[in-house]
Amino acid sequence: MDRRLTHLSDLPDPRPGREPQVAVIALGSNEGDRGEMLRAAAERLRRLPLVDDLVMSDPIETVAVKPDGPDPDAPPYLNAVALMTTRLAPQVLLGMLHAVEEEQGRVRLERWGDRTLDLDLIAYGDFASDAEHLQVPHPRAAERLFVLEPWLSIDPDAVLPGSGRVDDLVRRLRASDGR
Repeated sequence: MDRRLTHLSDLPDPRPGREPQVAVIALGSNEGDRGEMLRAAAERLRRLPLVDDLVMSDPIETVAVKPDGPDPDAPPYLNAVALMTTRLAPQVLLGMLHAVEEEQGRVRLERWGDRTLDLDLIAYGDFASDAEHLQVPHPRAAERLFVLEPWLSIDPDAVLPGSGRVDDLVRRLRASDGR
């Protein structure tokens, strides 16, 4: 019997199955210690099963967006984007994102209301779904600088499936916004 040591990288993956995908997750908070909330959420996401890597952008502060548009009177948000390499199925990942929100005190009282933590699944590789419970890519991501700019800061070649290059989307939004 050959008892030579083998490098760990030579061993078969103990988690066979789904190929790893890069999931794009938007993080936001406008209640409590927003920076700590985002940091703690990123740490919790790193510890999810079948997650191989997670990189998070620096947070940016933005005006709250309500159903009627920007609301400068609401508490401002800290927003960031994380790129997660995972083998979790998209619907399982979304369920886990909701569980992490609840762990961190999120209560869903009103649509687009103030919240301790908001985690949105923006994209999952090339996967697409328009099912009511799983809309991927996120239907409003191409319209949100608070998603696109942090994403671009950690992936200059980012592409939002179905919408195009993130740098082009940012340029168009800035031009239409007068910036």
